[in-house]
Amino acid sequence: MNTLGKIFRVSVFGESHGPGIGVLIDGCPPGLDINSEMLLGDIDRRRGGEKGTTARKEYDVPEIVSGVLKGVSTGAPLMIMTRNTNKRSSDYSKFTSIPRPGHADMVTRQKYKGYADPSGGGYFSGRLTWGMVVAGAIARLIIKPSKVRARLLSAGGNTDVDSEIDKVLREGDSIGGLVECVASGVPAGLGEPLYYSVESAISHAVFSIPAIKGIEFGSGFRAASMKGSEHNDPIISRNGRTSTNNAGGINGGISNGNDIVLRVAVKPPSSISKTQKTWNIEKDEMDILKIEGRHDACIALRVPVIIEAAVSLALADLTLINRAIYGGIG
Repeated sequence: MNTLGKIFRVSVFGESHGPGIGVLIDGCPPGLDINSEMLLGDIDRRRGGEKGTTARKEYDVPEIVSGVLKGVSTGAPLMIMTRNTNKRSSDYSKFTSIPRPGHADMVTRQKYKGYADPSGGGYFSGRLTWGMVVAGAIARLIIKPSKVRARLLSAGGNTDVDSEIDKVLREGDSIGGLVECVASGVPAGLGEPLYYSVESAISHAVFSIPAIKGIEFGSGFRAASMKGSEHNDPIISRNGRTSTNNAGGINGGISNGNDIVLRVAVKPPSSISKTQKTWNIEKDEMDILKIEGRHDACIALRVPVIIEAAVSLALADLTLINRAIYGGIG
């Protein structure tokens, strides 16, 4: 239930304001060069502290607990964690009785009978994406020479991201964003239709990231208004290269050798400075909620590296499945 992947299996653990967070990877192949330093680049890209992001600053130093010997993966389960050092659980004490609109406070109360950790969103916090980013850095080793890169296209519907951030900070509100990701150098033949196609595997991973509300591949929703003569990608070489890429690098759920292109919609963060109306469970009536603490005004600013990780995880799993079944590509 809390594990992603078929062969390259990833589970994240911990809570936002607990002792620490981390990731457990089962199915990591032996012989990969892995050390703490190689993880820091992606970890730093996920970190908050910049304009429009949370003021909470964590060291995020990765600690490799198992699965690596003398800098090389052993094939045993790989566990990597980091300690939470900058915690302010008191910021969240009132949300057990006054759940925040847009957050998981109410549904976790209903599902887990009030036992879930509410501090910082607990297990449902974006902080747990640290583990996904770490796992993604290792997945990149498996999918080499393929490369995965994402970028923020717009925030609040505006390509001038900086001006939108300034505006929303003045208003005490939040905004979402649109992120594009391109996986290049992916060999043709990955994907296991019908139920573990490339789109299925990537979408499963992407939707495990908090705040994701939509995903499209290639021409995406524009395809609904296109003719077949416009949407079809002419094949122009023996290896399947196409002159256009409306399919987003995938046909029939299988990679076709062209760039895999996808775009992801990120919702505005639910914790905002503006007062909101919500249900007060103790009073059994509507109430006014004012959220204090440290929160992102635009979480989409930090999402690109997490999207890269999710896509890399899916492609790594599909690569290992392909090797196991067909012994060929990947």
